[in-house]
Amino acid sequence: MQTRQTKKDFRFHATRFCFTLPATLGDRGKTPYERLNKPEDLTRWLIELGFSDFPLKLCEDDLVITKRVREAIQRAGEALASGEPFNRKDLDEINAIAVELPPIPQLATDGRSIIWKIPGLRSVLSMISRDFIDLAIGPLSGHVKVCENPECRGIFIDESRAQNRRWCSMQTCGNQMKKLKIRKS
Repeated sequence: MQTRQTKKDFRFHATRFCFTLPATLGDRGKTPYERLNKPEDLTRWLIELGFSDFPLKLCEDDLVITKRVREAIQRAGEALASGEPFNRKDLDEINAIAVELPPIPQLATDGRSIIWKIPGLRSVLSMISRDFIDLAIGPLSGHVKVCENPECRGIFIDESRAQNRRWCSMQTCGNQMKKLKIRKS
């Protein structure tokens, strides 16, 4: 049986690793819903993201830097989707964190899974920023879209053959918009 997601649950349906961070702020087009309210929320997000051995206790300053990087990636993703130039401050934010040492993958004792060696939060943010940089200069940069649900505004990669995907997730936004259309008819 599948459990229903609540607003405070983190969203990991983004089609690109770098867009999991902007998804920590929900309902961007309506009344934004913050999922990172305290350092413990950030720790929980990191663990759910797959960094289960995250070693450090986080503080308010960690939340501030995370949200700065998050918003820079959101705005840069929107710029990619619209074909507009990037904001210089956003590029500076993304590039500044990308120079940090990223998490280091290590083979687990089973030889089939990864354990991440994480020097600190900035290393995870570096990994996310580097993924955005790879996307921005790579072949999928023209496939970045913003969810057409006006309440969502989530960023995703349209990998459909026809390039006509409209929603960040069919399970959430797609279903909501279809239900709304049926109610209006």
